[in-house]
Amino acid sequence: MLVAQVVKTPSGTQLRPIDTLRESVRLAAGLTENKLLGNDAYQRGINAIARFGERIRGFDPSRVRAVATNTVRVAKNSAQFVKDAEATLGFPIEVIAGVEEARLIYIGAAHEVPAVQGNRLVVDIGGGSTELIIGKGYEPQLMESLYIGCVSHSLRFFPRGEIDAHSFKEAELAARREIQVIAAAYLKSGWKQVIGSSGTARALADLMAENHFNGQSDSLTMGRINGASGLITRDGLRAMKKHLLKYDNVSQVELHGLRDDRRVVWPGGLAIMIAVFDELGIESMEVTDAALRIGVLYDLLGRSQHEDMRYVTVEQFMQRYAVERDQAQRVGKLAVEFLTQLPPSDSESRADNIALLQWAANLHEIGLSISHNGYHKHSAYIAGNADMPGFSKNDQARLAALLIGHAGKLGKLANNNNFFDWRMLFCLRLAQVLCRGRSDLNLAKVKVSERDGSFIVSLSKEWAHEHPLTEFSLQKEAAEWERIGRSYKLTLK
Repeated sequence: MLVAQVVKTPSGTQLRPIDTLRESVRLAAGLTENKLLGNDAYQRGINAIARFGERIRGFDPSRVRAVATNTVRVAKNSAQFVKDAEATLGFPIEVIAGVEEARLIYIGAAHEVPAVQGNRLVVDIGGGSTELIIGKGYEPQLMESLYIGCVSHSLRFFPRGEIDAHSFKEAELAARREIQVIAAAYLKSGWKQVIGSSGTARALADLMAENHFNGQSDSLTMGRINGASGLITRDGLRAMKKHLLKYDNVSQVELHGLRDDRRVVWPGGLAIMIAVFDELGIESMEVTDAALRIGVLYDLLGRSQHEDMRYVTVEQFMQRYAVERDQAQRVGKLAVEFLTQLPPSDSESRADNIALLQWAANLHEIGLSISHNGYHKHSAYIAGNADMPGFSKNDQARLAALLIGHAGKLGKLANNNNFFDWRMLFCLRLAQVLCRGRSDLNLAKVKVSERDGSFIVSLSKEWAHEHPLTEFSLQKEAAEWERIGRSYKLTLK
């Protein structure tokens, strides 16, 4: 269950999660051969719903939406279960169709991941079904719900947790047969971005990060934060499968971060994810926690947003941390002006970098709400660890690096071989020095360039003479860059 607050900003409206309740009930594991929800699973579900009901007691019914998915769709005694569950919860419960579930999953994921030009594919492996959706912006276009899930697949192919190569191959083939039915249409549509949403994808990404199955070290570029890389790769899936098949039973498997509540359903989810990658030719997949629940809330809100969610999030952060907007805009405008004076590199996405640089400028002082001393460290911590809808883990890691580096010593980044936004950091630091007076009056006319790896800052000798503090600060800035072995020349003309 997710409880969220509606936040309105000049850039749009977003939902800010303020409370989450999660219980591993696994209704799908309680389905009998006759498709009846067994007594134990039935009661587990009712008990969990009773606890959830306490949290939202007194809510306006128009502000609550409860949905039931695959297991309740297929259970023959679902009508009685829903009746009892509604009485316990105190609110109506909708049993939604597979395609509707897919639509809501896409809406949820689309509101929480970075915008992309073109189509995106969203894959959500649940307990009893797998949803695959292709959409553009906030609008889903192709939606399918397949009757394969991590719980049902694990029960079918790995009963009592027993594992062997033959059973795993059978699990993969069964999943591939389901996906083959839709593969042609999906491949024809194509996509620019692949997103794995919700529990199974997140669990696999976490295990890959903590056990280095991706074969890549932790880095800012991987967006690794708090042990989760947010990335699933084909090589990582193969390495995970190889590790799994060393054991005879899932209870024996040794892996960092493998939770007990995930252990028994992990093999089925892994087999399905491998099948998805193989049938659709996927090489890597980004992961988000957002899926059905946040999609249900946005649908309840009654409208879709058509702006990049990251702009809304930055705007909301500026409000929350009482950012001085004139200063943020002043620094941002100047930093972008400097970046545009530098020719783009061959691999650079200039539009994306301008956006990131502006966001960094808008948020560079959010740490002042905690303390003036070392405020840049607080700003970076917030940006790296807060829930920031629309931002990927990699976006947040790059943003946090710019914020930690925009002031103070550069040594903290110089030792990180994976930091690559040096030109943007140069522009942000220079703008911050020049805007120290927090006024638009008498701003220097500065030209910047880059030659043979050296940053060159040129300004009027007369202006520098009239502003000795700024000249002194620029000399210190040049010395700081030189200290980490990067040439920085200040030219007065």
